[in-house]
Amino acid sequence: MASKLGLIIKREYLAKVRNRSFIVMTILSPLLIVGMIVLIAYLAKINDDETRVVSVLNESAFFLDELKPSKSISYVYFDDLTLQQAKDSTNSLEYYGLLYIPNLPSVEEAAKNSYLFTKDNPNTSITKELEAVFQKKLRQDRLQKLGVSAEQFSSVEKSFEINLSTFEGEKSIKGINEIKAFIGGGFGYAIMMFIIIYGGFVMRSVIEEKTSRIIEVIISSVKPFQLMLGKIIGNSLAGITQFSIWIVSASALMFVAVLIFGIDLSALSGESAMPAGPMGSMSQLGAMDTEMMLYAKEIYDIPWGLLIVSFFIYFILGYLIYSSIYAAIGAAVDNETDTQQFIFPIILPLMLAIYVGFFSVFSNPHGPIAVGFSLFPLTSPIVMLMRLPGGIGEGGVPLWQFITSILLLVITFFGIVSLAAKIYRTGILMYGKKPTYKELIKWLRY
Repeated sequence: MASKLGLIIKREYLAKVRNRSFIVMTILSPLLIVGMIVLIAYLAKINDDETRVVSVLNESAFFLDELKPSKSISYVYFDDLTLQQAKDSTNSLEYYGLLYIPNLPSVEEAAKNSYLFTKDNPNTSITKELEAVFQKKLRQDRLQKLGVSAEQFSSVEKSFEINLSTFEGEKSIKGINEIKAFIGGGFGYAIMMFIIIYGGFVMRSVIEEKTSRIIEVIISSVKPFQLMLGKIIGNSLAGITQFSIWIVSASALMFVAVLIFGIDLSALSGESAMPAGPMGSMSQLGAMDTEMMLYAKEIYDIPWGLLIVSFFIYFILGYLIYSSIYAAIGAAVDNETDTQQFIFPIILPLMLAIYVGFFSVFSNPHGPIAVGFSLFPLTSPIVMLMRLPGGIGEGGVPLWQFITSILLLVITFFGIVSLAAKIYRTGILMYGKKPTYKELIKWLRY
């Protein structure tokens, strides 16, 4: 049995890696991925560098010093113009918009009756920045009416950030749990894509052999279960080969692209690393460097060895489970068109794991939803990997949950394979009949 299974695995592996489309995609995919990342970073940089010009017609005695140019907005002031003239000038000069502040006796009235005129619906970031200016001025005016001076208002307006620390006295930082969830989510997303792509390869391989009637010759010398398992393992090895080439070549290409084009990948985050102001004070820069070092330390302290080993464990078990289902579907149908009714129920748990996993792990990685989805076998390969960057044990995933998750996957694998083998054994020699769920359930009883 072992020798026959080995021959099937070798045949499936070589047939896959020698395929022209496999070779082309192995070469092109890293180029496309790196090219897309570089393009997005470049476009994000261009988008961040855009400064919108807003003309200002301020007829009031207020907001004289509050409208200060920023990275996203610069101001051009109009004097001795009517509102219509200001609108026409803004349009002719192709400015982004016109901010009109009427001449009214109080800040409250002037702000309430102010307008931002634009050609189309304004950008949300622009409106938020302008609203913040008005809000600050209104707050200052209201407090001054209560007897608060400008100096006192400035001291009141100082921002505050609470000090964070662990019980052991180590400094904590905000957002690191989200970063860890993103890292784990990246591993989980890779598993999902691998399952969908290479599970589909297994299904198509079964359909091709079935429709060409080659399968009748093959199963005369091997058992259907051996053939199904050989296809699953052979295609998975081909996928691992392609995946490994992608990782190595894409990493090398990205390194070269960053060196040659000087791409700043931090532009992808959408946030500037520099503090407010032209340059920021030395103390601000020092604090920023300290915070960056803390983030780097937290990322370095992620149990990468555990994460990588767990990735392969969950990848192998998850792929074996789903590819068995794909193989059973391929054996049950005569063409790919008939597979559509069965595909969505297969990928639904994977999609649910990605979306629910991100929401639950971000907000509460130890909550009942996150724990439940990380134990449920059809979603655990993705959700558990989102939780594992926090480690195993205190503060991370409890050891019993990690072990239980793997045991449930193993049990589910044997259960799914045995059920899939029954469908495969019956359906592989059936032609000309479009299967239904009722028919598949009947096959499971044979």
